[in-house]
Amino acid sequence: MAWSEVSAPAKVNLTLHVTGQRPDGYHLLDSLVVFSDFGDRVAVEAAPETRFSVTGPRAAGVPTDSRNLVLKAAALMAGAPAAITLEKNLPAASGIGGGSADAAATLRALSSLHGSPLPDAAAVLGLGADVPVCLQGHATRMSGIGEELAPVPALPPLPAVLVNPGVEVSTPEVFRALDTPDNPPMPDIPAGLADPAEVAAWLATQRNDLEAPARALAPEIGDVLAALAATPGCLLARMSGSGATCFGLYQTETAARDAAGRLGAAQPGWWVLPTVLT
Repeated sequence: MAWSEVSAPAKVNLTLHVTGQRPDGYHLLDSLVVFSDFGDRVAVEAAPETRFSVTGPRAAGVPTDSRNLVLKAAALMAGAPAAITLEKNLPAASGIGGGSADAAATLRALSSLHGSPLPDAAAVLGLGADVPVCLQGHATRMSGIGEELAPVPALPPLPAVLVNPGVEVSTPEVFRALDTPDNPPMPDIPAGLADPAEVAAWLATQRNDLEAPARALAPEIGDVLAALAATPGCLLARMSGSGATCFGLYQTETAARDAAGRLGAAQPGWWVLPTVLT
């Protein structure tokens, strides 16, 4: 195969419980993670040496040097040089795993291109806490520092709207602003949640422990959550990851599209995306 292209879907934390902190400073998490039907794309083509370029509507400001997780991931695939093109559609530093998804897609694409094995789990985790779950790419309970991945009961497709107000939030700063790292974990995720309303009702009993400190650092997050909650049919509005992207869940794709249209018209400076989470 002379080329390979892999999607890098947005990652959404439906819950995010911070349950402790290790002596080395890493926080322990317990999170229900799902993925959007929209994201970035990574294309790779056989080349004598690795080259990297960024295209797409969100390419501005994306580093093309060794700071980018795409190149860090490529460096783990020894003997697998390629011309790598990242089509950037997701906002950066936004709590939906864009860089981690890009790294995971790069690993999959280079493995497919060269028939090479993926790096070991420790090396993948070394790229970032969200990279292992993005490499897996389906609904998962993620715990530990991101290395513990467990299957979850089947969930229905979840019509949703993702909204980012155009502010970047520093994940380390959000964790530093957290009142306490010692919070209760999630209970077992119920089996048999049959539709989005049932999922949203259960999620409403859970938390994102990073939402309050992120809102304190970026009050725009509160504006987004209020705007989402006010749209007709919104079942739940919550922040994803460490922010600033938030999501609203809806019973139908039509309701989600209508909500996205209202929000986009009212706030043309926001990034607004109707999607389905799976």
